[in-house]
Amino acid sequence: MALLLRFVLLCGVAEFTRSLSITTPDQMIEKAKGETAYLPCKFTLSPDDQGPLDIEWLLSPADNQKVDQVIILYSGDKIYDDYYQDLKGRVHFTSSDLKAGDASINVTNLQLSDIGTYQCKVKKAPGVANKKIQLTVLVKPSGTRCYIDGSEEIGSDFKLKCEPKEGSLPLQYEWQKVSDPQKLPTSWLAEMTSSVINVKNASTEYSGTYSCTVRNRVGSDQCLLSLDVVPPSNRAGTIAGAIIGTLCALLVIGFIIFCCLKKRREEKYEKEVHHDIREDVPPPKSRTSTARSYIGSNHSSLGSMSPSNMEGYSKTQYNQVPSEDFERAPQSPTLPPAKVAAPNLSRMGAVPVMIPAQSKDGSIV
Repeated sequence: MALLLRFVLLCGVAEFTRSLSITTPDQMIEKAKGETAYLPCKFTLSPDDQGPLDIEWLLSPADNQKVDQVIILYSGDKIYDDYYQDLKGRVHFTSSDLKAGDASINVTNLQLSDIGTYQCKVKKAPGVANKKIQLTVLVKPSGTRCYIDGSEEIGSDFKLKCEPKEGSLPLQYEWQKVSDPQKLPTSWLAEMTSSVINVKNASTEYSGTYSCTVRNRVGSDQCLLSLDVVPPSNRAGTIAGAIIGTLCALLVIGFIIFCCLKKRREEKYEKEVHHDIREDVPPPKSRTSTARSYIGSNHSSLGSMSPSNMEGYSKTQYNQVPSEDFERAPQSPTLPPAKVAAPNLSRMGAVPVMIPAQSKDGSIV
């Protein structure tokens, strides 16, 4: 009876070893964003496995809110890799002959959305086997910035900060003094592995170049910082200079605005004067025509004058012509009145008249 039971067990073990099996163990893989993840899945077949070979990869998203998605399939000697839109064009079988026992795949250009559990399922009737691989996508530290928070003055307190723009947790920090590693302040030793170093009562010995390295499980990044501890600055003078500079700028701006407004007013005045010229106003009389008309009007008067009136006429000034043009024109120096001679009077058309002489008492002589 014991021999029979032993024979049955041996037959069962033999039968189990002859069935389809996946030799790759379950595992966890960590990769950086943008890299390629190799997901192994190697299998062996049994002589009893005579059915068609089917290989299927499934993805169970990390949020557990989505159903399992088929990402790539091999069936009927054909490959179908367009089932899952998020991985379309980024998932491929690594082997060109899947019947040789290698169903491994590559997932390229990894994204955070690729995080999840991947399952390799191989079927060749009557054998069936599957394995699971946990894939974690991490982000390398990048865009790390080192800066000083506070005033770099002797005796002041400030902070040295190291901040990566992105990077998956956990992150590790390491500070070093590049310019002179031997003169690293002992009070900083406890904070050389943190993202912030608190500096108390700064001195010139702290000056130098420092580096900060940020690491996680998939990569690292580094930044440099230059620290220059200087004596306190004259803040009052700086503030006064800033105020004076601001006032000067305002004065210059005000002067420019004033000049622009003045020029605009002058242009406006010139336009108004130009439009005030009237076309219906006759031109002013010339000085020559006015003088001629005045002299002509006096020819007739001279003809009727008697010798007794000539003396008073001789006192008439020729420069007192009643004319608008003469009044507006600039006056020449005034000349003393001149008497008209008898020959000139005759030429002007005057007629001599005989006037009886009179005595002192008024009787005619």
